[in-house]
Amino acid sequence: MTSPGINNPTMIAALLTTLLPLAAFIIIMVFTRRWPRLSAGLSITAIGVSLLCALFLLIKHWGLTAPITITFRWVVSGNLQIPFGYLLDPTSLLMLVVVTVISFLVQMYSIGYMAGDPGFSRYYAFMSLFAWAMMSLTLAPTMLQLYIFWELVGLSSYLLIGFWYDKFSATEAGKKAFVMTRLGDVAFFIGLLVVLMHLGNLNIMDINGPHVQTQMSAGLITLSALLIFGGIVGKSAQFPLLTWLPDAMEGPTPVSALLHSATMVAAGVYLFARLFPYFSLSPTAMLIFLVIGTISMLMASTMAMVSRDIKQVWAYSTISQLGFMIMGLAAGSYFAGVYHLTTHAGFKALLFLCSGVLIHAYESNDIFEISDRGGRSLKTPTICIIIAAAALAGLPPLSGFFSKELILAALADQNNPIWLVAGLLGAFLTAYYAFRLIFILIFPRTPLQQGSTAAAYGHGDDHNGSHYMAMAWPLIILAAVTLVLGLYQQPLDQFITGPLAIDAHAAAHHAWLPFVALAVAAAGVGLAWLEFGRRDAGRVGFVEKIPALHTFFARRWYIDDFYRLCLDYIVYKGLANLCKQNDDHVIDGSIDGLSKATLFSGRVLSSLHLGMVQYRLLVIFIVLVLLAIYFIF
Repeated sequence: MTSPGINNPTMIAALLTTLLPLAAFIIIMVFTRRWPRLSAGLSITAIGVSLLCALFLLIKHWGLTAPITITFRWVVSGNLQIPFGYLLDPTSLLMLVVVTVISFLVQMYSIGYMAGDPGFSRYYAFMSLFAWAMMSLTLAPTMLQLYIFWELVGLSSYLLIGFWYDKFSATEAGKKAFVMTRLGDVAFFIGLLVVLMHLGNLNIMDINGPHVQTQMSAGLITLSALLIFGGIVGKSAQFPLLTWLPDAMEGPTPVSALLHSATMVAAGVYLFARLFPYFSLSPTAMLIFLVIGTISMLMASTMAMVSRDIKQVWAYSTISQLGFMIMGLAAGSYFAGVYHLTTHAGFKALLFLCSGVLIHAYESNDIFEISDRGGRSLKTPTICIIIAAAALAGLPPLSGFFSKELILAALADQNNPIWLVAGLLGAFLTAYYAFRLIFILIFPRTPLQQGSTAAAYGHGDDHNGSHYMAMAWPLIILAAVTLVLGLYQQPLDQFITGPLAIDAHAAAHHAWLPFVALAVAAAGVGLAWLEFGRRDAGRVGFVEKIPALHTFFARRWYIDDFYRLCLDYIVYKGLANLCKQNDDHVIDGSIDGLSKATLFSGRVLSSLHLGMVQYRLLVIFIVLVLLAIYFIF
């Protein structure tokens, strides 16, 4: 239904939610860049009000029975009208709350993490730009509006990854992320054009409507679904476009927590959920999605097993968990995918923010170095990172256990048991690499030196202490969310799928599955303990004992090397060389030939203007002779 009226509380809340961060971005960039504290205050106030409005919308419409569409005429040309507005339904309302909560906590955390940075105001401006783009994407009623803000989210990611632009690796990572995600977005755009040509509009409710099969053939639905999924592959860093995300860790850690774990990369999974009824019309497309999600989940897990960089471990984990969400959705369980997206946002943001405290304190990303210098002495991040890792591993009673079990149940319902086996293998690897990092962190190779904590973080310094507290309390809030969110599975299930009767597969109940899942996770934790936790452990993983396999995983399955070869031999030596030859011989050659012809003709004509009387008399004589011959004969 459509809600008219400028005084409608729902519309006012939706407008405030999205427009305040945009206003903060403009004010900071134009007026307040010289005053960092004022800039931070504006940005945090804007996202804080957006959070309150998002909670108001969620509470007000908790028992929603039909989607609410609020649209305005944006472009009018003849009979063509392009709307712009908001689509409020359980999925968008839940995602809106996730985005605003994580954005608010990350911006509060950034007060401590980014303190003293010369680009402090610019950082908060970019954060506000991202918040506006992500929330507008979440509430978009049409795929055109969603695509516009999809690209703005990508721009925000580029700006924040390369935030420290004087660092070469950061600028390279930003360009890599921008180019690789654009590859997927080209396919996404073509897919939208296919839908537009056959349906006549890009309204999300119409695309998900029951009449689609009467207007599009099964082949066209499959083709468009696969093309649109290309955008999901790029944004959510799925195979084969998955290697940009680990490099994106060159940006500030709060950026990694907000964009590259909880919100931006999850936009791909959100798009899958947004078009779930449409994608479900093509079993072929859903099977391909399931294959890609499974490959991404397993490949990223193996990469995380050998990395020493604490942020890259969680980046690989993000790719893996996004693949796990896609597996759940592709298996037909709508709620499982959405619920795991929600739980993952909390504990993965917590993992990154805890890592940020450690990196900020010890100025290193290497988990072994952080451990040896007394990383476990920082109690709050250490406890919180253990809680988050346990949720990631799927240990009860944490939220990750419940959402992972739902996805495994959906995989268990598939006709082919290979999907459940792959899911259980992924759960084992996840538990292993998560607790590999935890055991390395809390059990240093060398005894801790006295005063290591104070030396690391200057506990006697009020300035450093205030920064530590600014970063600590968001961790506590996220840890609490991770602890209790699993208890709200049933209410969320009823909210997401109940009133709207979404045509989604409800996984059958398998009494044995939670025990198997728990046993698999426990096995992963146990193996990590044997190799990295016990007192006489060699602190060398089983993969590292096979050098060739270790190198294979550490080099990301040589995917980047393959891309490098493609660039060198296909793009640079192939296409670029052809373009150069065309420029040299066709374009430049034709211009050079025309210039030479002009020069030659000029020289010929100039010979007629030498000023010699005999030549002119000769020409006159010849002309007269020719005229005489013409008239006489």
